[in-house]
Amino acid sequence: MSITEALEQSQAGLVDRVTLAIQKQQLNQRTEQTYLHWITRFVLFHGLKSPDALENSDQLMFLAYLSDRIRVSRARLNQARQALQFFYQDVLGKDRDPALLTHTA
Repeated sequence: MSITEALEQSQAGLVDRVTLAIQKQQLNQRTEQTYLHWITRFVLFHGLKSPDALENSDQLMFLAYLSDRIRVSRARLNQARQALQFFYQDVLGKDRDPALLTHTA
């Protein structure tokens, strides 16, 4: 399943919303690819559930999974955290969770 397919199955128009937010923030192409990667993994981790239905605790669960089960590097964990913060604040319009700022590997 491609990135766009996963995000669109989760919520119609989500790819366009993410792309528009990336353009608005003037992020470079590599950051765009990285954010789309982590946002898609997050959505797939939660079974393509609509992001509007996911809470801050779901973000922490995903980050804990990456850290404890997958054992991604600290740099990759930070990328995932930043992508989720961008996704929730700039795409979904939700407030940032301070706990996400302190979750470490």
